[in-house]
Amino acid sequence: MKVLLLSILLSLSFTLVKSQKIYKVNYESQADIKVYIVKYESQADLKVFYVKYESQATKPGLWFPVKYSSQADKNVYFVQYESQADLKIYIVNYESQAGWKNTSKRHLLDF
Repeated sequence: MKVLLLSILLSLSFTLVKSQKIYKVNYESQADIKVYIVKYESQADLKVFYVKYESQATKPGLWFPVKYSSQADKNVYFVQYESQADLKIYIVNYESQAGWKNTSKRHLLDF
């Protein structure tokens, strides 16, 4: 019984972890989210690290770029001005640095 319960809990935990597959669209009207890349970490809502493999995108801020819009969890459009953005991101150098700075914006990336 304990083994069954443990296996169910483990399988549920793996299904709840969703990757953040991102597709960069060319037009604002195609976007789910408008994003602006800030110059300083202190200005960001989310610190982002681009991963090489989809399986590495296991927590918020770890983004995996896909080739086609149909593969993406979210279509993003990178805006030119900060005031146009739904979400401000800062690109970090290390995977361990990725994550939310402003959790009130979490709903934008809920899948």
